[in-house]
Amino acid sequence: MPKTLRIALACLVAAALAYLVWSSFHTARFRVEVCLTYHGLSACRTAEGRTQDEAFRAAHDNACSQVTSGVTGTLGCQNTPASSVVWNP
Repeated sequence: MPKTLRIALACLVAAALAYLVWSSFHTARFRVEVCLTYHGLSACRTAEGRTQDEAFRAAHDNACSQVTSGVTGTLGCQNTPASSVVWNP
């Protein structure tokens, strides 16, 4: 293997590792607990995200997964407003 190819490969691996380290320090900034009721079943879930929308969507979807099964139920639940939303620091 030519020396320039080894150097290029080493730089690529170093860049990939640097990105992994950098992205691990940019953690979630928002934490939310979302509770909802769907067809008489209730669930509350907490999630974190880099944006408020990302955190809310993750918590809402996780709560829906606890009270539904199947595609139709999941889609219906995703359009259901949350019964409570608590933002945590």
